[in-house]
Amino acid sequence: MKNLLLTTVLILAVIFSSNATNDVNGPAKKVSISGAGATFPLPFYNLAFKTYQDKTGNSITYGGIGSGGGIRSLKDKIVDFGGSDAYLSDKEMGEMPAAVVHIPTCMGAVVLAYNLPGVDNLKLTGDIIADIYLGKITKWNDSRIAAINPGVNLPDKAMSPVYRSDGSGTTFVFSDYMTKVSPEWAEKIGTGKSLKWPVGMAAKGNPGVAGVISQTEGSIGYVGSEYAFAMKIQFAQMRNAAGNFITPNTESISAAAKGDMPADTRTMITNSAAPDAYPISCFTWIILYKEQAYADRNQAQAEETLKLLNWMLDAEAQALTTKVNYSPLPGKAVKNAKALLKSVTYNGQPVLK
Repeated sequence: MKNLLLTTVLILAVIFSSNATNDVNGPAKKVSISGAGATFPLPFYNLAFKTYQDKTGNSITYGGIGSGGGIRSLKDKIVDFGGSDAYLSDKEMGEMPAAVVHIPTCMGAVVLAYNLPGVDNLKLTGDIIADIYLGKITKWNDSRIAAINPGVNLPDKAMSPVYRSDGSGTTFVFSDYMTKVSPEWAEKIGTGKSLKWPVGMAAKGNPGVAGVISQTEGSIGYVGSEYAFAMKIQFAQMRNAAGNFITPNTESISAAAKGDMPADTRTMITNSAAPDAYPISCFTWIILYKEQAYADRNQAQAEETLKLLNWMLDAEAQALTTKVNYSPLPGKAVKNAKALLKSVTYNGQPVLK
């Protein structure tokens, strides 16, 4: 009888142990997942990854080193994924060691932040911003700024433009917009992650640009909206393609995503024609290899990376976007991204069933 009882206890213990280690909330063996790249979505990623880590026990690390650094890290195969606010061009995709897919994670805005005590609700236009960075507008009380800000007491103070020193998706988004609205910008500066700037001060990362602006009276610079919100830095209303001055918020950012989206999700939504759209809105992406059997990665590593990204597209994670001043993905973006995740393989077999 004692032997039978002992056997029963052992069987129950094994069953309990098996159920515990195969809990739907996490794998039997915890996995470390690493990424690096864009600083633009960093506040959202910090919140989302912490939430997922608490749910699953997996360790998730993300280094905000700029979009350019994230792509280099992915290219060198030292991270599970790279973060970028600029999708890879056909040429850049061809330069990667293997095929990649782009998974959008949220939407946000690039704002023109400034430090001008006593001047609130400033309005700006794309052509004015172009001339600030081209060195043609150098004072805050310039007649063109005054003309669209009637009644605002603009000081006779020198301007100090700030730009990114590192390879930056935020720079790409900002310059993509500027190239669309200013022929002179398109000719002299252009679009890219790293640019040659005629005037201004350099700072690294969105935190660096926001820090310089917050400490430098008279400065102005482009920065991810969350950094301006978090540091309580003033930012301008921007005139959009319809001629309306728009404040960046969840609604005006989401409005910029109206319309079709390509199956590979690579699209820019700056200078949207929607009358209620904030004109410097964007998606941000996580980029990963389509074939996950590389650099001694095992199948568990691939599976847990894909589970994380699939969860990032689900309602629970998307609901976190607005908690840190981003906007959730539209339904068409989620649908396309989930289809892309299902195309990711390990040794030629789909990772997600």
